[in-house]
Amino acid sequence: MQNKGIIKLFAILFGLVSIYQLSFTFKANQIEDAAKEAAVAQYDETVDNYQDLRNLAELRYLDSLKTSKTKVGDDFEPIEVYNLGVSQYTYTEVEDNAMKLGLDLKGGINAIIQISVKDILKGLSNNSKDPIFNKALDDAEELQKDAQESYLESFFRAFDEIKGDTKLASPDIFANRDLSDVIKFDMSDDDVKGIIETKIDESIVSAFEVLRNRIDGFGVSSPNIQRLGNSGRILIELPGAKDKKRVVDIITKTAQLQFWETYKTQEVLPYVLQVNQALVEAKKAEETKDEVVETTEIKDSVANVIDDLTGQIETDSTNVADVNPLGIQGYGNGGSVIGMFLAKDKKKVITHLNDSKNRATLPAEMRYIKFVWGIQENDSEFSELYAIKSNRDGVPELSGAVITDARQDFDQLSRPAVSMQMNAKGAKTWEEMTKKAYETQGFIAIVLDNIVYSAPSVSTGPISGGNSQISGSFSLTEAVDLANVLRAGKLPASAEIVQAEEIGPSLGQEAIDSGMKSFLIALAFVLLWMVFYYGKSGIFADIALLLNILLIFGVLASLGAVLTLPGIAGIVLTIGISVDANVLIFERIREELAKGKSSKESVKDGFSNALSSILDANITTGLTALILFVFGTGPIKGFATTLIIGILTSLFTAIFITRLLVDWYVNRGGKLDFSTTMTKGLFKNVNIDFLKKRKIAYVISGVLILASLSSLFTTGLDQGIDFVGGRTYQVRFEQPVSIEEVKGDLNAVFNSAEAKTIGGDNQLKISTKFRVDDNSTEADEDVQSKLFGALQKYLPAGMTYQEFLDGSGDAKIGKMSSSKVSPTIADDIQKASIWAVLGSLVVVFLYILFRFKKWQFSLGAVAAVFHDVLIVLGIFSLTWRFMPFSMEIDQAFIAAILTVIGYSLNDTVVVFDRIREFLNEHTSWKFDKTINESLNSTLSRTLNTSVTTLVVLLAMFAFGADSLRGLLFALIVGVLVGTYSSLFIATPIMYDTAKKGDAAEALKDKVKEEDEA
Repeated sequence: MQNKGIIKLFAILFGLVSIYQLSFTFKANQIEDAAKEAAVAQYDETVDNYQDLRNLAELRYLDSLKTSKTKVGDDFEPIEVYNLGVSQYTYTEVEDNAMKLGLDLKGGINAIIQISVKDILKGLSNNSKDPIFNKALDDAEELQKDAQESYLESFFRAFDEIKGDTKLASPDIFANRDLSDVIKFDMSDDDVKGIIETKIDESIVSAFEVLRNRIDGFGVSSPNIQRLGNSGRILIELPGAKDKKRVVDIITKTAQLQFWETYKTQEVLPYVLQVNQALVEAKKAEETKDEVVETTEIKDSVANVIDDLTGQIETDSTNVADVNPLGIQGYGNGGSVIGMFLAKDKKKVITHLNDSKNRATLPAEMRYIKFVWGIQENDSEFSELYAIKSNRDGVPELSGAVITDARQDFDQLSRPAVSMQMNAKGAKTWEEMTKKAYETQGFIAIVLDNIVYSAPSVSTGPISGGNSQISGSFSLTEAVDLANVLRAGKLPASAEIVQAEEIGPSLGQEAIDSGMKSFLIALAFVLLWMVFYYGKSGIFADIALLLNILLIFGVLASLGAVLTLPGIAGIVLTIGISVDANVLIFERIREELAKGKSSKESVKDGFSNALSSILDANITTGLTALILFVFGTGPIKGFATTLIIGILTSLFTAIFITRLLVDWYVNRGGKLDFSTTMTKGLFKNVNIDFLKKRKIAYVISGVLILASLSSLFTTGLDQGIDFVGGRTYQVRFEQPVSIEEVKGDLNAVFNSAEAKTIGGDNQLKISTKFRVDDNSTEADEDVQSKLFGALQKYLPAGMTYQEFLDGSGDAKIGKMSSSKVSPTIADDIQKASIWAVLGSLVVVFLYILFRFKKWQFSLGAVAAVFHDVLIVLGIFSLTWRFMPFSMEIDQAFIAAILTVIGYSLNDTVVVFDRIREFLNEHTSWKFDKTINESLNSTLSRTLNTSVTTLVVLLAMFAFGADSLRGLLFALIVGVLVGTYSSLFIATPIMYDTAKKGDAAEALKDKVKEEDEA
């Protein structure tokens, strides 16, 4: 081997850099453990809400390391927490360089946000009233239910179908005042479409930046935010985030900040009471059918009530709804509050107040009045009603666009508040508004996302300089978040969470523990097996394998890649298949030794002869992993990332590091047999006539495929919410529970719900499609509260709803994780998964065709892969109803299918490489003998790799995380079926198609030509 010195230097440097990079992870873990210990010491379990208090204390401890400074000379510098001698690092730097853990390992929240392209289009059209335009918007929504295209493409398609003579460049649509600089009346629709596409993309970029700025101020470590194509979807991952409601508020607020003049109590209350009395009289009229109420009587009754604005509604009637249908709980005191209502009646109140018949009685100067609710106090059942002085266009005199800065502050009563600074234009308008309010003793409402946060009077004269403040009934955290949202800016359109996942921190810790346990067990077996089978040379393979693992983690940390639970599975799987390269090399060396060559010659020729098979096998596996990376999201992308990195580092360590170690030992006179007394000669004289047994194999495979297809068309698969949409919750109970009883209670509430055991009998995975089409926060809360109600009798006595939600604390009872997928996203995931599988088959077909130059090889390989995939699907279809673990078909399962494809191809390509070699070396052999000899000569490698991979997978299955058992079961079945198909399906199909006519001879000639060239 040439350039040994460079390879040694590179290996040493690569290893040292990996150790250096991983040291930050160990230091970060050490600091976080210290923070947890300090928090536990500060708050005993006897304290109310001790878990929440501990979480806050832990965050304060870590924040103090980031913000505290020490004096160095005349300057103040951040505190150093890690000293390497040659360099010192702050906690922020340590955290940035540490291994990034995914949600399933650290706990946290993952969400896909859909920015409403429909809203953006409406905004670009200045809220056009054109009927063709608005129908196209509605039709586009219908098209989106069964389309892979973006909403914008659906809109253009819908518009083209119904437009008639209407043009996109109509002054009533996009050729409006705001877009007059870029869209002219005489433009064609195609020209306008290009401009609108650009405008939409600019809006999505704006939304992305707004969300990124908001998340940067949220305070979690290693947040991840990325656009998903041009669909208007944005992926957000917040490892370590615990407060889902807070996250939802921050990322879905459009932050439409507006400043409005308000009406006073006495100006609007008569109308509210008039509507209330009209409802009373309408109720009486409905009951009596004969009674006619005069308008003067209504006005008289209203006037009597106004006489005492501070009075309260009488509620001692036998039927409150008869005398107070609006549910008025109190009146304003002559300020900006009109009245107090029950929060549960808000929708009903607004509906009646905005009824066209009722609004027709308003004075002309109040015809644009807008009723808005105030911010609701925590745990309060009441809401305050305000009335703002809106206008025809609903455009405020001053909006949040003028805000240049916002920060958390305190008001005069020492309550949390938000102070804002405006630009010059805003400051001037603000001064005019406050001057008018001062002179008229009026009020200015500060409205954010259609909620009044405060509506203060101006008692000290006009406010100059553009300073303003929002105060209200919110906590310090809410004030910080509000300032962050205002500072980041408003979203250009509404944002909706269409997919979400929430994982508790204790579940994440359990995943780490089980992942590490399975990792160490699998590693120990592989290390011992290599020594058992190959003796001293196995030790060299083990050293290369350990270096390989170090490099994988080092590369992950260096690249800032996120390590997930499937990622750990990818690493463990890499351990199983990374020995394959060493097995290929050692088997070839054994063959050379058997020919009587010297150790040095055997080593040289063995490495050389194995190189082609190693590269082909790893490239085919790498191609499927690459497709998985392109089509996958979240944890599945993590699986693909570790697999790709593992393949690259495995190639380096097997081809170069193992070679260095073997050469070093042989050159100093050492003797290597590449076997032990127990394995010497194993598989040496095996002579199985595989081709003779192919017809039996065809029958067996045919029966398995028919059974699989029958089950798939009748029983089907257990499709997870990734593919059908819905909500899933993982709930842990104190004692084992009966699935049937739980399902009965759940179906009584949700009508349709599924419950499955995951892990022990005290842990269930619950799925429901209840309110599946509603992505609102209210729907999430409704489903979650109903779930708690249905499960309450199985939970510890006295457990509160909040304790159920925070069940991932020390108690570990209650909700451990949750996820949500909207039907639209589910449809997209399903289609992307199908394309991923089909795409991998096409890519592999083309690669094998390129490498072997004959379609028979490609056909055999792809047929075997189809065979393997169908059987894995069939086994899942046949067994999912009674297996003691979840076998849902989700994105993780697709990852397993693609891995099975890669593994099956890996096996097949090694055999094909040997066939190509024997066709050249043994030109006098008959074609069937060449095939059989090739299969027999690679049998040792095939079984060796399969056994090590299977044991690794079994270790993970037995000791790994519950959530991965379905994926691992698919891999176990896939390895067994893949090994069988490479011997009895792929090669026989290639043989049967090549033996016809002169194909076999042509194949031999082609191999000769390649070698001569």
